[in-house]
Amino acid sequence: MDRDRSRGLSGFIATVIIIILLFGCSPGVREEGRQDQTTRAVSAPQPSSPGEAAVIPSPGESGQDSVTLVIGAYSVVKDVMQRILPEFAADWKVKTGQQVVFQESYEASGTQARSIASGLEADVALFSMEGEVEKLVRAGLVPADWQARDAYGGMVTGSLIVLGTREGNPHQIRDWSDLTKPDVQVLYPNPKTSGGAQWDINAIYGAGLLKAKERGEDGQRRAKELLMSVHRNVISMDKSGRASMAAFEYGVGDVIVTYENEILSRMQAGVAYELIRPERTIRIDNPVVVVERYAQKHGTTDIAQAFVDYLREPKAQRLLAEAGFRPVDPSVREETADRYPEPAGLFGIEDMGGWKHVRETLYSKRGIWYEVLAGLEE
Repeated sequence: MDRDRSRGLSGFIATVIIIILLFGCSPGVREEGRQDQTTRAVSAPQPSSPGEAAVIPSPGESGQDSVTLVIGAYSVVKDVMQRILPEFAADWKVKTGQQVVFQESYEASGTQARSIASGLEADVALFSMEGEVEKLVRAGLVPADWQARDAYGGMVTGSLIVLGTREGNPHQIRDWSDLTKPDVQVLYPNPKTSGGAQWDINAIYGAGLLKAKERGEDGQRRAKELLMSVHRNVISMDKSGRASMAAFEYGVGDVIVTYENEILSRMQAGVAYELIRPERTIRIDNPVVVVERYAQKHGTTDIAQAFVDYLREPKAQRLLAEAGFRPVDPSVREETADRYPEPAGLFGIEDMGGWKHVRETLYSKRGIWYEVLAGLEE
């Protein structure tokens, strides 16, 4: 009873803090359902305020001296894009003489994919997982063979799912099982809206699955038990990984399940967090794609493809690595190997049967995740 009362109070406090965040205390967190959109020429020193909905010109509106490039991306990459976009624009100006006007939209990955599929005319899309691109394929916006068109399988960065704790790691968190302790409050975003949250759930479930299989046990049952035990300690599920991180920064919770790059970027900025890489965790692969139908409509196919190619060049890959992302370029990956160690039990989505199997097993209407939400045990 006391524990339920405490959990209810903690949940209420977390809700109040999130409401405050969403309605104006933090400029980096937006009202739910309101996309973070900015429009700027490369010469502008700063983008619009994150919560400010900019007046957006017609997509692809271009002249001989300028071209508009529309970018729809998941929220986590926003900060590093503010460094990459001016570099690309300067490069494009030298090559073509054109000034680039960037029209940017940042949202939770799943929300962004649905927006683009429904008519947000992005020339280039960056997502947290390949399943979001498949939504664009089904909408007829991207060709089905998009992953076969480059040497990187359509990916631009990688990461890991890790644990972030308060300074000094007061609850002595070392692995997933530590998140089940009765006095630990956990944060991760909502898998319904956030692709990053699906990676979080995959990491927990996959770690339990593979550990059980190594022991000759019923992997699915053990993995579900672990996921359910962790979820009981979750006090808030926000719309996106960035919103979840903002809540953690405002003091909500003891541990956050998130991208490695999110914790690294905060630590590089001087925030006193502890980064925990569980022994078994999942490797994340983040795609980028030209949204061909929209780019063709706007007459921006060439610059859109050039931007995608630029993101994989060493210069941009180093900027991404500095921001905490794991590079896909082999030379930059080798340069940064010491900064990005691999846990002994690192696994990929393929080790869980691939995305199709994971979606059916975990996220279908009768999937394990929804059983966990409903509190349905074996």
